[in-house]
Amino acid sequence: MNIYVLMKRTFDTEERIQLQGDRIDEDSAEFIINPYDEYAIEEAVKLKESHDGEIVVLTVGTEESEKELRTALAMGADRAVLINAEDDYEDLDSSSVARIIAAYVAAQDVDVILAGNVAIDGGSGSVGPAVAELLDIPYVTTAVELIIDGTTAHITRDAEGDTEKVSVQLPFLMTCQQGLNEPRYPSLPGIMKAKKKPLDEVALDDIEVDDYEALTRREALSLPADKAAGRILDGELTAQIDELVGLLIHDRKIVG
Repeated sequence: MNIYVLMKRTFDTEERIQLQGDRIDEDSAEFIINPYDEYAIEEAVKLKESHDGEIVVLTVGTEESEKELRTALAMGADRAVLINAEDDYEDLDSSSVARIIAAYVAAQDVDVILAGNVAIDGGSGSVGPAVAELLDIPYVTTAVELIIDGTTAHITRDAEGDTEKVSVQLPFLMTCQQGLNEPRYPSLPGIMKAKKKPLDEVALDDIEVDDYEALTRREALSLPADKAAGRILDGELTAQIDELVGLLIHDRKIVG
């Protein structure tokens, strides 16, 4: 079974983020594997354990993505592919990335494509489904369970608080939701082995993609406004409750 995992290098939203003009200041940001993509990597490892095969982790980015690709290899992937967009990367949008990935994957022998449900930076959740549409293969989003029986995949997906069961034929693409599995931390042996696993770099010029120009344009980028400082209520508990209710009614207009 040939399993491809779509991975994105993204900034850690738990750390302080600074802007430089209309872009993230990468020198001050901490970068990680998109957390939802970790579910995809773990699910790929589980599939290989039960069905054998090869796991290829794929990303579109720059040479800075090598660290995250090596982490994915340490988590259990067999091979990594970096589609190096070099100076074009900042000008790409999700549709650009989807077209580039689809053009590359179309030339490969693929049974299963796994991706994170959404990236925590842009949050569009569109790359995975767009890749599947371009490849003309079935796809299922927000998956929380995957069982493959022969050439059929039985998938349970999150459906806004409920679940839905779907069956599709291989090859297919699935986006992975929290609850699908528990990603394992890279072990020391895994980290050491990852240093020797193949990491192939592919130039955009080597991929037969006719057009990857962005279809969207960022107009502005800003950080959320600072939250107002909290307020400590003094006095007896009953007095505090009365004051709190008054604040909710008159200041916040939450309680009518």
